Amino acid sequence: MKLLKRPGTDVVLLMILLLAAVLYGYGIWNEQYANTYYTTAVGSMLQSFHNFFFVSLDSAGSVTVDKPPVTFWLQSLSALIFGLHGWSVILPQVLGGVGSVLLVYLLVKPAFGKAAARLAALVMAATPVAAAVSRTNNIDALLVFTLLLATWFLFRGTRSHRMGSLLAAFGLIGVAFNEKMLQAYMVLPAFYLFYLLAAKVNWKKKTGTLAACTAVLLAVSLSWAVIVDSIPADKRPFIGSSGTNSVLHLAFGYNGVSRLTGDRSMGGSGGFGGGGGMPQMNGEMPGFSGEFPAMDGTDRAGETGGQEQNRDAAAGDDQVRGNGGAAPGLGDGERGMVPGGQNGRMQDQEAGDGFGGGGREFGGGQPGRGGGMFNTGTAGPLRLFQTELSSQASWLLPFVLFGSIGIFASLRRKNFTRQHKEALFWLAWLVPVMGFFSIAGFFHQYYLIMMAPPVAALAGAGWSQLWSYYKAPVTWVSWLLPAAVLATTVLEVYIIHPYNDTIGRSWSLGILAAGIAGSVLLVILRLLKAVRNKSSWLHAAAVTGFLVLLIGPLYWAFTPITYGNNSMTPAAGPDSGSSFGSGSFGMGGRNGAAGMNENLLTYLKEHNTGEKYLFAAMDYGTAGPYIIDEGEQVVILNGFNASDTPYTTDTLKTLVASGQVKYFLVTSGGMGGGRGGNSEITAWITANGTEVPAADWQGTQTGSNGGTLYEVTLD
Repeated sequence: MKLLKRPGTDVVLLMILLLAAVLYGYGIWNEQYANTYYTTAVGSMLQSFHNFFFVSLDSAGSVTVDKPPVTFWLQSLSALIFGLHGWSVILPQVLGGVGSVLLVYLLVKPAFGKAAARLAALVMAATPVAAAVSRTNNIDALLVFTLLLATWFLFRGTRSHRMGSLLAAFGLIGVAFNEKMLQAYMVLPAFYLFYLLAAKVNWKKKTGTLAACTAVLLAVSLSWAVIVDSIPADKRPFIGSSGTNSVLHLAFGYNGVSRLTGDRSMGGSGGFGGGGGMPQMNGEMPGFSGEFPAMDGTDRAGETGGQEQNRDAAAGDDQVRGNGGAAPGLGDGERGMVPGGQNGRMQDQEAGDGFGGGGREFGGGQPGRGGGMFNTGTAGPLRLFQTELSSQASWLLPFVLFGSIGIFASLRRKNFTRQHKEALFWLAWLVPVMGFFSIAGFFHQYYLIMMAPPVAALAGAGWSQLWSYYKAPVTWVSWLLPAAVLATTVLEVYIIHPYNDTIGRSWSLGILAAGIAGSVLLVILRLLKAVRNKSSWLHAAAVTGFLVLLIGPLYWAFTPITYGNNSMTPAAGPDSGSSFGSGSFGMGGRNGAAGMNENLLTYLKEHNTGEKYLFAAMDYGTAGPYIIDEGEQVVILNGFNASDTPYTTDTLKTLVASGQVKYFLVTSGGMGGGRGGNSEITAWITANGTEVPAADWQGTQTGSNGGTLYEVTLD
């Protein structure tokens, strides 16, 4: 209570931060594994410094995850403090999400005032995609926090001419690069432009400063990659999903340019149509006869996009397990979905919910649209307004447009203010990001969190400027505020109405009525001479009109709590919990792991004769529970897909001959996360191993805990 009474304490801000904490953190204690792919890696990282530094997926340091280390280092620290649980690896993202709300407030307030900062923070907290992804152990919430912290240093350094702050700003972008690689660089145009426009120093000083900042940016960005790539391959894990065992190739190929172009050759050889395909399906996905939809939302026979398109088709490696083993999932570690799955079941195509179905698309998709491979709509200038994406971060874009018009309506050659410069910064962040997502070959809905900070900042700042025009003498700009409320209401009703059958028509009708009423009230109050000078009435109407626009997105932001959330490919909406891969489903793969067979665990411990590793598994969906729940050391024989080749028959033979492992659990899906894997390794195990009778170790557990256990000993 003392904090609330302290001078300068913004109680409204505290309430907004509490709202964000509820949206981002409530119920995370119910998560068992979250994203099993990432949580398995954290479990392995806690077992040795070698695994920690390299972000190893398994205990033996065989292969890394397909992202750089910083976020996983933080998750490992949280797990070290609180124990390894689903909630403990999610906690850093919750804190990062709440921290982003605070940073948006701090960034907007100096130039646009407290009211604008409060509204901006509220928009950031209520952005649906931010709420969805902050409740998982995916990387993006911390990525956005790091970029906003970099922005704070940029603004501070530019105002005060402090070189240290500017170097810190670009250094933090380098840290963000080590969270999610090239996605962090999407904000660089805004950083360079803002410093050039806002710094009050000569051009020689600007050029030197930016050169130094760029040097720091590159040094921090590439530090881990260069160190790892310089270490001999036999002294470190295979770099997962790189295809070439190189971090630099992973950064600029698979996690870089290929995300825009959809060129699968930049991400290695694995994937549909290459590297083995879906086991037991002759390399074809059901219902496509070897053809797969293109990433721009069209169907192009025989073409696929980048490797992540292929890997992301399954919910975080949600492997569909049947009797006798695994049919591994199809996605990458962040990531994708199996066809239209719900409650751990492959959807029946005739029900209209599978690939190409007329109902909800796979990946937790929205109703009524053919959403492309990952429910991201059809590439084009209006992609962000299509049903598949609009509900995640596009709600307030019309208000942002009108607000930006209002901000720059006062721009004059000799009146280029701090407000104009900061508004340009946010636009230079927002516009390239919108452009990328409008044309990109493949991505997931939750990547749209990159839009949340600039939309929030411009919405709050725009409201402040439109309010100042609204209460001033009548000019054309006086009508921008009611026009913005009305236009935004129309978009929000468009976003909500496809869900009328799910949530009821009252939501869309209520928002439409409230938005129209708010717009009409603003017009009437502006016209009535009797109240023209009563600013309290006008202010209340202006604030209420804006708050009405948050009803829809705030409801959407609560849906991951209300309906459940997919930890692999999080997306907000009334169907957010229906996508395949919820952690409670008990399925094999990255989100719902296969589960631990207590009989197997007992057998392996009783028959261990000094081997370092309890057993070797074909995929992390099988190994994960033993590493996460029991802290056992388990070898994973492949990474996420067939392009990951941490073992050959020779290196595997050496591993066995050295007495480090002797038991291998072979599941029918073969190796890795969904494309069949290295059949030579499987053949070597079956040829050199002795099958352990299932009655000795499997007990009564079958199905998702199936497979064949081999004991391999070499003379």
